[in-house]
Amino acid sequence: MPTILVADDDANIRKLVCLFLRNDGFTTINAADGKEALAIYTSTPVDLVILDIMMPVMDGWALCEELRRANPDLPLLMLTARNETWEKVQAFQLGTDDYMTKPFDPLELMARVKALLKRYRIGLTQTIQLGNVILNRQTYKVMRGTESFTLPLKEFELLYKLAGLPGQVYTREQIIQQVWGINYTGDDRTIDVHIKRLRERFAAISDFRIETVRGLGYRLEVQE
Repeated sequence: MPTILVADDDANIRKLVCLFLRNDGFTTINAADGKEALAIYTSTPVDLVILDIMMPVMDGWALCEELRRANPDLPLLMLTARNETWEKVQAFQLGTDDYMTKPFDPLELMARVKALLKRYRIGLTQTIQLGNVILNRQTYKVMRGTESFTLPLKEFELLYKLAGLPGQVYTREQIIQQVWGINYTGDDRTIDVHIKRLRERFAAISDFRIETVRGLGYRLEVQE
């Protein structure tokens, strides 16, 4: 199941939201301020973030901006007591996908979370099928028919990222930030090495290919 990060300085709100999420089968992580939430995001795979606006150290505005800069595809839902129209407008301008005000109905929150995951094609089973190949993010295994094998972690995460939106071009910067993390300081040529290995592994056994888009980056195409 997807992993959801809940960032709110109110411990009771965090506890309530995480309780309902876990009851629905989600994995949860929580943070008491924006700085802690950003640190968790850079070190832990997260599929969706629920964040408050008024938090110490780093508020929700700054957190939203940093998360959106790091990952344009990360679903963001603001859950806050602030209900002025200008605040909602600012939230959407900074990149949030949805906005709920407190007090809130937990059932409505769950419905919105699931709608966002569906919109971003993050399956609740955490699997992606590419022709004759199935990627399972829960186990980090690759299935082809009855054959199962495991990829090195970064190769799997890179392939899973490209497979999430076939045809979508990802730049080198986006791939580095979203797969290796915004604090990565190594050579971006490592992307080329991982792409080469994936091409070699799947060249003869798959119905997809990873294409180089000259001057931009890479995209995955499923073959008919």
